[in-house]
Amino acid sequence: MEIFSLADWLALGWFLLCWGGYTYFANRYRKEAVNLSQSLTEIRGSWMEAMVKREMRIADATVLGILQRTVTFFASTTIFILAGLLAVLGASDKAMQLAHALPFVAEHSQAAWELKILLMVFIFIYAFFKFSWSVRQYNFALVMFGAAPEREEESFEDYVQCSNALLTSANNSFNYGLRAYSLSMATIGWFVHPFLFMFSTAWVVAILYRREFHSRTLAAMQSAINSFKQRDNKVNASDVDEVH
Repeated sequence: MEIFSLADWLALGWFLLCWGGYTYFANRYRKEAVNLSQSLTEIRGSWMEAMVKREMRIADATVLGILQRTVTFFASTTIFILAGLLAVLGASDKAMQLAHALPFVAEHSQAAWELKILLMVFIFIYAFFKFSWSVRQYNFALVMFGAAPEREEESFEDYVQCSNALLTSANNSFNYGLRAYSLSMATIGWFVHPFLFMFSTAWVVAILYRREFHSRTLAAMQSAINSFKQRDNKVNASDVDEVH
């Protein structure tokens, strides 16, 4: 007896294709088009330069600590979600009875039901590793903040680039974890019908694309970047005038 129908296999393949395809697309397209990750990297570079100028950097370390706690919250939450999924997996008979009592839920064999739960388990395991790695990178960044040089030192520009690169990597890991969370919501549709699973997957990817490349948040960040550039141009122009 086959565990999955043809529609189930098509839905699962579509889910994996959308997830992997969007990740590949976003990683390549972000180098060519304006997006949240690129904009945040630019703003973070301005933050690093401003931090180096300050004598007191307590506020900067506090902000970084808040970012770290946010990622830690998601990592801890993922553990509870995994515990809940494993509990449902252990009581699959009762869960299937409750699900099949709903009129719009398709019939499942117990093996198919358990494999669908396992898919969600693997998704959240992936998310946990991404979140935990992001937390570690933020820990490394805190150490780098403590070793920040003075602006007069020759190594200050290299420090700004290295610290920004580390924070970008931490943020990317966090984004991968959040993407896994978003796509895990689409897998709920698989318990209703494979075609609903396919539709919800495409819908989630469309939302991710819009937020990353065409959101109001991105427009606001771009406005901030433009204001930073105008400020720097005025400062450079005033320095040139003073020299002459």
